[in-house]
Amino acid sequence: MDTKVKLLLAEDDENLGSLLKEYLIVKGYDTDLFPDGEAAYVGFMAKHYDLCILDVMMPKKDGFTLAKDIRLVNTDIPIIFLTAKNLKEDVLEGFKLGGDDYITKPFSMEELILRLEAILRRTVSENQNSNQFLFKLGKFAFDSRKQILFTEDSTTKLTTKESELLRLLCNNANKVLERNFALKAIWVDDNYFNARSMDVYITKLRKLLKEEPSIEIINVHGKGYKLILS
Repeated sequence: MDTKVKLLLAEDDENLGSLLKEYLIVKGYDTDLFPDGEAAYVGFMAKHYDLCILDVMMPKKDGFTLAKDIRLVNTDIPIIFLTAKNLKEDVLEGFKLGGDDYITKPFSMEELILRLEAILRRTVSENQNSNQFLFKLGKFAFDSRKQILFTEDSTTKLTTKESELLRLLCNNANKVLERNFALKAIWVDDNYFNARSMDVYITKLRKLLKEEPSIEIINVHGKGYKLILS
């Protein structure tokens, strides 16, 4: 089993990004580097990470906007912001968005590692021991990592899209999952074709869960969907 801590690094400075990635890998961290906020978000949705390191000033999607989007999907993952700014307002904004730490450029690699390790000691061990990827849905259980929906008597292998959509619904249980957000999170583009495709997947998930009366996926007119757990 791969027990390495997995890091998402979003940094648009090619030289700094490559240097940071190489250093983190040497220190034993499984690190993926993304050159802008949009690419980082697509990467985040496609793979499990234990911690995100986000540059604030990035093209396409800045670090604060990226953090907001990540927090809609995962409220617990630690986030470290990197920035060339040292304004009090930016620091406050970073923490308001749920950032765990804030490092001002230029910084030493050793400082980043020390801060990263301090956060991981506090958060990763409890995350790894929790069921954050295992959701209880009445008599069903959903393992979003293995992409399976199972009961005591049966196991159903979900497609990647089905699994991603059900995970979003579970993370927003009893709340509205906005249609456009789900489309951009899973399909990247919220065009008509993808919207119709998502409707098909919602119908499939309803059929899979229909045997459990305490579970319902409802349409919220003009907004999206809601997974109701009673």
